[in-house]
Amino acid sequence: MSIEQYLTDLFGKLVKNLNINGNIRNKLSCRIEPKNTAGWVLIGGRSSRMGVDKALLSIEGQPLALRVAGEVARVCGSASLVGDPEKYRALGLPIVPDEFHGLGPLAGIEAALRVTAADWNLIVACDMPALDPSLLGKLFEACLAGGNADGALPAYADGRVEPLCGVYHRRCHPSIRAALEAGVRKVTDSLGTLEIRYVGVASDAPFANLNTPEDLRKYTNG
Repeated sequence: MSIEQYLTDLFGKLVKNLNINGNIRNKLSCRIEPKNTAGWVLIGGRSSRMGVDKALLSIEGQPLALRVAGEVARVCGSASLVGDPEKYRALGLPIVPDEFHGLGPLAGIEAALRVTAADWNLIVACDMPALDPSLLGKLFEACLAGGNADGALPAYADGRVEPLCGVYHRRCHPSIRAALEAGVRKVTDSLGTLEIRYVGVASDAPFANLNTPEDLRKYTNG
């Protein structure tokens, strides 16, 4: 069996088992129409410390990018990828390419917001296998808590935030694109003109990155 067929079959099984109409999705649907949400997974980073492409790492029998996409789809009802369409077409999901090649995750966020038809967009990195769907749902809820929020990010008591697990309204696109064109590369530095809500989190466990072989070993061994 070719790798393309293997990944296509694997993703088919994943989609079949996704509970995108479960409690999390139902909780959101009373406040946000399904057509107004979209999920995006950023893939295609250098993976220099891992030594292999992180998006294709096998985690519990499925590529890491598809595992993360599954958690995103449980909340949003859909998941698309942002990266190289030719390189990742075997994953079987819609893929949007970066326009600003090689400029990091901010370029991926710009790409998603440039093409999305949804108002609210959950955008996450592909290397967070422990994402908590209930927390992802809280990000959407924070955006609808009143006022004119442009997005929501997880935040710790010490002031640190998780910019690669956030909800962004599509109206953020002009500001983020302008930041890229001005030479900004850090996601948090691009958000200064936007109204961002912060959802408190006590632990960084749901956002643990798999950056190195040691990270992978610790995750797989519990």
